[in-house]
Amino acid sequence: MISVSAAGALAFTALPAAFAAPSSTAVISEVYGGGGNSGATLTRDFVELANAGSEVFDLSGYSVQYLPGTASASSQWQVTSLSGSLAAGNRYLIGEGTGTGGTTALPTPDASGSIAMSATTGTIALVSGTTALTCKTPADCTADSRVLDIVGYGTAVVREGSGPATGASNTASVARAESLADTDDNATDLTAGTPTPVNSAGQTPDSGGGDGGGGGGGTTDPGTVRVHDIQGTTRLSPYANKAVTRVPGIVTGVRTSGSKGYWIQDPEADADARTSEGVFVYTGSATPKVAVGDSVLVTGKVSEYHPSSTSQSVTEITGPTVTVLSSGNALPEAVALDATTVPDAYTPDAAGGSIESLPLEPTTYSLDFYESLEGMRTTVTDARVVGATDAYDEFWVTVKPDEHPTTRGGTVYSSYDQPNTGRVKVASLDTTGPVANVGDELSGTTAGPLDYSTYGGYILQATQLGTLTDNGLKQEVTRRQKGDELAVATYNVENLDALDAQEKFDRLAAGVAVNLNSPGIVALEEIQDDNGATNDGTLTSEETLTKFTAAIRAAGGPRYSWRYITPENNTDGGEPGGNIRQVFLFNPKRVDFVDRAGGDATTATSVVKTRKGAQLTYSPGRINPTSDAWDSSRKPLVGEFRFHGESVVVIANHFTSKGGDQPLHGRYQQPTRSSETQRAAQATEVNTFVKSLLAADKDAKAVVLGDLNDYEFSNTVKTLTSGNVLTPLITTLPPSERYTYVYDGNSQTLDHTLTTPAVTHFDYDVVHINAEFADQASDHDPQIVRIDVSRCRGH
Repeated sequence: MISVSAAGALAFTALPAAFAAPSSTAVISEVYGGGGNSGATLTRDFVELANAGSEVFDLSGYSVQYLPGTASASSQWQVTSLSGSLAAGNRYLIGEGTGTGGTTALPTPDASGSIAMSATTGTIALVSGTTALTCKTPADCTADSRVLDIVGYGTAVVREGSGPATGASNTASVARAESLADTDDNATDLTAGTPTPVNSAGQTPDSGGGDGGGGGGGTTDPGTVRVHDIQGTTRLSPYANKAVTRVPGIVTGVRTSGSKGYWIQDPEADADARTSEGVFVYTGSATPKVAVGDSVLVTGKVSEYHPSSTSQSVTEITGPTVTVLSSGNALPEAVALDATTVPDAYTPDAAGGSIESLPLEPTTYSLDFYESLEGMRTTVTDARVVGATDAYDEFWVTVKPDEHPTTRGGTVYSSYDQPNTGRVKVASLDTTGPVANVGDELSGTTAGPLDYSTYGGYILQATQLGTLTDNGLKQEVTRRQKGDELAVATYNVENLDALDAQEKFDRLAAGVAVNLNSPGIVALEEIQDDNGATNDGTLTSEETLTKFTAAIRAAGGPRYSWRYITPENNTDGGEPGGNIRQVFLFNPKRVDFVDRAGGDATTATSVVKTRKGAQLTYSPGRINPTSDAWDSSRKPLVGEFRFHGESVVVIANHFTSKGGDQPLHGRYQQPTRSSETQRAAQATEVNTFVKSLLAADKDAKAVVLGDLNDYEFSNTVKTLTSGNVLTPLITTLPPSERYTYVYDGNSQTLDHTLTTPAVTHFDYDVVHINAEFADQASDHDPQIVRIDVSRCRGH
């Protein structure tokens, strides 16, 4: 509207600033900028929010922002980030700048900033997001969809409606009426008065401090939803993505690092064994302001968090506010995890689909039993360690001591349908975890809430940790080869390159010289190029091998020579730039390497029949290296050796990893092992090559060995041995000794040695020096076969 002034000049009548429809959720309910000023009672500025709606309002990712009243070109919005949630009808207090005056502190704020607000003029905005606004006019701020509410006071340029709220001073705030009416007109909706800050615990300046963790509002009555209602009878909460108010429970554990939060458990359990009484309250980056033993009411939003795309979910309350009713309360009784409570069957079968919506059967399946206890206090007593302490101070125990034990205290993974249901991971919430090796004993009682992690499944987050008893696990030392024995070993040395610390070289070298007792031939996996993961086109491993063989010599071993095929750059998998490969070390005083030139990264070696038996066309060489089976994977290294006049062919392998397979404990059951497809193709290539060797000489002596990344009962090994051309030597050991690797508390076989039918007299040994120990030189154990060539068939 345009009018003419008495002076005859054009004058503009101010139009109301039109913002979004009046809020029916969170609003700015009070603003005070006089804290600590002359004449003030309160020592600190504040902004108070209120929830005018009927549902919990999640404040995660929101902010309050302040702009000086002049809104000049140089003025900038200042930001205070918020967290937690705001229950229906409740308040949320943000403390800002502190002055030198005043006598009374605010009640404990729910969020804190340091903005020095003007007592008399300024603008406060409630914003979805934490990026500073840039608008400087009512119209521009209206156009910003992130702005939920604005209060301008004094003479503020940016405000809602016909004008800013008036009357703010060192001793007066501007506040909405108790009705929280919001007509989008600051001058109408807010009036000046004595500051009355209230935090989400319902506390005021004269009602004492607060717990600092927020609250579900002034009432101390529990809401209608209990923890067992939230958890429900499946893995997915019936309250997922819904708000819950004043959920009661006792705090049973607090996590102050990583994914911060705390567990609560309702001491008043229902009668349904399927419904857990515990739940995790996720506080994000904010350190929880509660303690074990607190009785609390929690308000927030129920979420299902999947740590990975294939894992089960964790039911959580997110964006929480909490009221602490009392402290030092007795904790709910812990549920014992032992052979009498944990079922022997592992998981329901959903034909490869998700089990998350299936009703839990906790008396039938162990995964269902653990899920029915998610978030609840559990306990293990006198449990044997079956997986050593890792880099995160976590380790594995078994609550079923008679379940497939190894001779050294572990738990053997012997088939897909026997994944060992008694395995439970343990972490300490309160202290650094002990350094535990397989076979040690976690004596006494260990107790805490049961959590779920993508790294291994169910994990007991211990608030009470038993005493670790060291059972003295020792590294094994195999016997020395006899004069008429050819000793052939395999060892995955875990990405060894010349830039690694000398200590790593020395420890791996001791494994060869001492623990393996200096075999005649050692097939190494995971030798990298000379500068490791530096991706600059370096291909040679000469410096790495020179350093490694010197360390073996220093450890008392022989002076080894070596052979390998240099790979093409970045074509064989492993770390980018590492150019991983297999290498033969051999002791020239014990065994001769038969060199036949011509083998390279892309040229295949083959077998020819001669009067002296089968021979390789290229030695060293590779098996069909251009086959699709070897895409982004290590190609087998083949070498021909002579020992006491006898020819022996050795094939060193490192099949593609199990990365991408669905986990044993995941939501998809039975899990898909997608990586097997490529390993099956690789096994077929090696099997075909061995058959060609035996076609040329049925008495050919060959050793196929290395890291096959699969189990002795897998389709990979079945394919590799098809036609009975190879014998997997791991199966010649007692079941309790069949393992080379420990993963998630399962002792399992990934590394193998196989021999052709002519190898009839041998002595085979897996030498346990790494996998069961917290302190490892490699994550794999080496193994060795000693062949009495003179007594083998065809000699």
